[in-house]
Amino acid sequence: MRPPLLACLGLPFLALALLAGPTAAASRPVVVELFTSQSCSSCPPAEALLKELAAERADLLPLAFHVTYWNHLDWRDTVSLPAATERQKAYAAQFGGDSVFTPQVVVDGRRSVVGSRRDAVGNAIVEARGEAREAATLDLTRNGDALVVRVGAGSGAGRLLLVGFDHEHRTKVARGENAGREITQANVVRSIRSVGEWTGTAKSWSEPVPLGADAALLLQASDGRILGAARLAKAGS
Repeated sequence: MRPPLLACLGLPFLALALLAGPTAAASRPVVVELFTSQSCSSCPPAEALLKELAAERADLLPLAFHVTYWNHLDWRDTVSLPAATERQKAYAAQFGGDSVFTPQVVVDGRRSVVGSRRDAVGNAIVEARGEAREAATLDLTRNGDALVVRVGAGSGAGRLLLVGFDHEHRTKVARGENAGREITQANVVRSIRSVGEWTGTAKSWSEPVPLGADAALLLQASDGRILGAARLAKAGS
């Protein structure tokens, strides 16, 4: 079943192994964004792949954005976000179209691939790792009930985004295409908001802790390219 004007791509989950590690050492993680829905029957393989990446690849920042446009069917995604849908639409415009689909993976804001195609995702990650640059050093730490966001000096410009996410969700889907299945989903985004603009000078902000068990910081250019990324520093690290 397809939502009107939207495609859920039912492509096979290829049994090809991802390359085990990065091809070049970069000081920031490569950002892997999965656009998905609990109502999409083609999405569980992509979610399983994202879970693998989250568990095995410290050089990546995998994030699952649950879109809302499947919610008018038989099942409402329990963690869907309007901001996830808007983010995917912005990527669609960036890549030269206006249609969106699930499962979609966007790597470092530059490459779009079908999220269940293991080999395509792996190749996009390798290519992004080879091109990854850090326009400025990012730092995200906790200070009581607030997060301290710091960005260093550098060249370029972009917007700082604070992302809150949960490490894992297990959901029993009662209706729709995945009815009767228990789906395990990793790094589920619960919130995303703009912190401020960066134009090359060092800056810092104090921000309320976002919804979610963990947090990450993205520096993104106006054309969608990821210029920097950082995870929330753990206590004592």
